[in-house]
Amino acid sequence: MARPALRFPISTKDQKALEKLLSGGVQQVRVVLRALALLQLAKGRSAPRIASVVRLTLQAILRIGHRYREGGLERALYEKNRPGAAPLLEESQRQRIIAMVCSSPPEGRARWTVRLVAEEAVKRKLVPKLGRETVRVLLLHHDLKPWREKNVVRGRTR
Repeated sequence: MARPALRFPISTKDQKALEKLLSGGVQQVRVVLRALALLQLAKGRSAPRIASVVRLTLQAILRIGHRYREGGLERALYEKNRPGAAPLLEESQRQRIIAMVCSSPPEGRARWTVRLVAEEAVKRKLVPKLGRETVRVLLLHHDLKPWREKNVVRGRTR
């Protein structure tokens, strides 16, 4: 015996907004699928039946309905902003690494390389640990190419 459909009463205002969204222009596929699932829930269809029509899992459909109950249409259709990864270097550490790159390379080296910058920053205790990719991205953001003589400002030697 099938489970009875869960009731997710959706206001007529929100149903019209969903219809407008679906008949409008270009939207993200996620948003369209969530809107379709919400309209089906408003019609009283069961989540397994909706899952067979709309390409969403049963849990996703139920989650959309619960998010609509908790936060309304915006919460059901769109995701919250994600914070992203924490920056690996503090501003002072970045500045010290850039200053180091703008100085002369260590003795016995003709120029800085990304690997050398990473090793030297750890050796000089500017940062506890540092990867090559972090250095590469840092230099890229500052438009520095220390392996090319022309692109780095260096003091004159007499």
